[in-house]
Amino acid sequence: MIAPRALLLSFLPVFAGCQSLQWSDEAPVHSTERLQGTITQLDGGLQFSSCQGRRSLALVDSATTGLPDDVQALMAGSNQPLFADLRGSLINQSGNSDQLQLTQVYRLQAEGPGCSDAAFSQLLLRATGHEPGWSVTITSGGLLLERPDQQALALPYLEEQLPGGQTNFSTEANDQRLELWVAPQRCLDSATGTVSHLTAELRLDGQTLRGCAYYGGARQD
Repeated sequence: MIAPRALLLSFLPVFAGCQSLQWSDEAPVHSTERLQGTITQLDGGLQFSSCQGRRSLALVDSATTGLPDDVQALMAGSNQPLFADLRGSLINQSGNSDQLQLTQVYRLQAEGPGCSDAAFSQLLLRATGHEPGWSVTITSGGLLLERPDQQALALPYLEEQLPGGQTNFSTEANDQRLELWVAPQRCLDSATGTVSHLTAELRLDGQTLRGCAYYGGARQD
């Protein structure tokens, strides 16, 4: 016959195992994925086709990204495909097309190379502005400043992350001080209608030039 004390001790591992289980009413966090492709309107909704043509997804704007309104403005009734760089959670639905529940719109545009941009995978950031025109391209190899009627400048740079999501890229090479500030905020390019997820401010030669920016495929912010 097993002694009462021995019987009690034999149940301790079971109780310990039960206590280690943690129950939570919180919804599980779904991983997100970044995808590039084209958007068209279909049956009153938005359909996304990846650049490689392997995925066709219905877009769900549960994160209130404002994408449906931006698509309407850029299409202007033409329903021509738009290029989009998006992040979201994939939702599999039996009997229906799979869905992408949006969490971030990096870029939406009607003009530009889109899926044919071979340099996108190496790109860290691109910023552009107008009046006067300028563009800054940043890769792991350096910073390239381009302006109309001026020689392009390839420069090394330093990057600094700041509170509030701001990022500063700076260089003092060639006796020239250049600073590029980007911040997470929806930005509309008034010349092309392109929507980006970052505002940009270029400080150069005593001037402050404003524009829009987006992170490339080499950066997953």
